[in-house]
Amino acid sequence: MNELLSPKQVARAIDVSESSVKRWCDAGTIPMRRTAGGHRRIHVSDVLEFLRDRKQELVRPEVLGLPAGIRRARANLEQAREIVRHALIEGDETSCRRAVFDLYLAECRLSMIFDEVLAEAFREIGDLWSCGDVEVYQERRGCEICIRLLHEIRMVLPGPPRKGPMAVGGTPEGDSYVLPTSMIELVLRENGWNAVSLGSSLPFPTLSAAARDHQPKLFWLSASHLPDEEKFLTEYQAFSATHGDDMAIAIGGNALNDGLRNAMTSAVFCEKLSDLENLAKEITTDNGHSPENGADD
Repeated sequence: MNELLSPKQVARAIDVSESSVKRWCDAGTIPMRRTAGGHRRIHVSDVLEFLRDRKQELVRPEVLGLPAGIRRARANLEQAREIVRHALIEGDETSCRRAVFDLYLAECRLSMIFDEVLAEAFREIGDLWSCGDVEVYQERRGCEICIRLLHEIRMVLPGPPRKGPMAVGGTPEGDSYVLPTSMIELVLRENGWNAVSLGSSLPFPTLSAAARDHQPKLFWLSASHLPDEEKFLTEYQAFSATHGDDMAIAIGGNALNDGLRNAMTSAVFCEKLSDLENLAKEITTDNGHSPENGADD
């Protein structure tokens, strides 16, 4: 993906004149930066934000490094989920990318795309695997496709604001599922947070060190698999006792059964990413932040 574009490239991508793009840049309608030689350069995230705001078509997405054929259409989550599920099973990366970016251009929130399309598609794939209709390699290949897709989405999002609230998190030791924590990072970034996923399978001592070093307003834990629930609970309780007064702790994931939930303290349980998004908005409101309006480019 081309992250920095010339006005000529942007003009080709959205089928307008180069002079129009330059005029929008000079007026501040499309944010830009200049090279050492004084040439205008536009970040792909600002192009997509311009298209979403103006409800304008992306005519040649391949110029931006995006899949050909993506378009601004009315969001249809059910149809997109079917397309994505089939594409992930068949290893059709292009169709998966196209379906997700269609929704993004239609101004769907990432929390909605992840909750209603990607997560549901993987849930359905899991059901098919349990019935013997999908092979393990197909599920794993689908995960690899999504990892690359999330990286692309990260590239088109505006950079986090320097003064935005900090959030960090990851998965506990023994949980190697990287997709959920990566999705959390992107959802928070879309909401103006300076969010950083620490990765997967992290022991609590190093999670505690991260909380101490970064002093975030929000710390998330994604728990899709817990090999030792008793150990997890004991170590979590020590973690929350140390840091729970200084930051909000958000926890979610399929591994959290009712017994664990009832025993855990100082935690906000988030069933979906939309729940986490709402929590993040509450925190910023309570602390007087307005991160969505404060991004630096």
